[in-house]
Amino acid sequence: MSKPASELLIEASGIHTYYGASHILHGVDFRIGRGETIGLMGRNGMGKTTLIRSLLGHVAFSQGTVRVRDEAVAGWPAYRIARLGIAYVPEGRGIFPNLSVRENLVMAARAGVDGRCAWTYERILETFPRLAERLTHGGGQLSGGEQQMLTIGRALMTNPDLLILDEATEGLAPLIARDIWRIIREIHDSGMATVIVDKNYGAVIDLADRCMVMVKGVAVFDDLAENLSDSVVQKYLGV
Repeated sequence: MSKPASELLIEASGIHTYYGASHILHGVDFRIGRGETIGLMGRNGMGKTTLIRSLLGHVAFSQGTVRVRDEAVAGWPAYRIARLGIAYVPEGRGIFPNLSVRENLVMAARAGVDGRCAWTYERILETFPRLAERLTHGGGQLSGGEQQMLTIGRALMTNPDLLILDEATEGLAPLIARDIWRIIREIHDSGMATVIVDKNYGAVIDLADRCMVMVKGVAVFDDLAENLSDSVVQKYLGV
C-alpha cells in the first residue's frame, strides 16, 4: 500500500542513469516511507548500487525525478541530501583508517533533522560492545567485521530517519555476519526506515516490509515482502 506523500522520505520516478555510454538504470521508480524497510534485491551487476547512488547524489541521473522529504534534489551534492536525514553504509565500508574508533564515531555525531539524539555515543557502544573494547584502536587495525560495525555505528551517530545498508555482511565470517544481522534487526525494531541490500535473501525478506527485485536496470518486482513468491526468487535471484 502506498504511503501518503507527507510520510515519504524518498520518492523517485523514471530514473535513467548512464556510466559513459552504458545505460544502467532504465526508468526505475522507487519510494520509501517513514519507518519502512525495503529489501533491494538482485544478482550482481543489476543496478542496485547505481540506484542507491543515483538517489543520494553520488551519481548524476540523466532522466527522472528524485524528491527527498518532498524536495527535488536533482543536481544537489551528496552531503546536502544526507543532511535531509539519510545515512549510507556503502559497500567497502569507507572508514577513516588513521582515526581511532572513538574519533570515527564522534566526528559524525549530530542531531537528526527534527533535533532527535536517540543514537548517542553511549548507545552506540552498548549496541556494539566490540567497539567499546577498541576505542583507541585505529580504524585500519580493526577486523573486517569490526570495521563494518564501526561504519554502521558512525552512520547511526547522525541520527538519520533512513539508513541504507549496501552489502553489510559481504565477506564476513558467519558468526560476525550473524552479529551484524542482530544489529540490523535492532535498528529495524527501533522504527528507523531502512534499505537493505544483501545476498542473504532469506534474512532480507524476513525483515522487509516490501521487496524490490532488479534485473538489468529494471524493477521486475516491487511489492509487499509476503507477496514475493518462490518462483520469483528462483527466477531472478537463484544461482
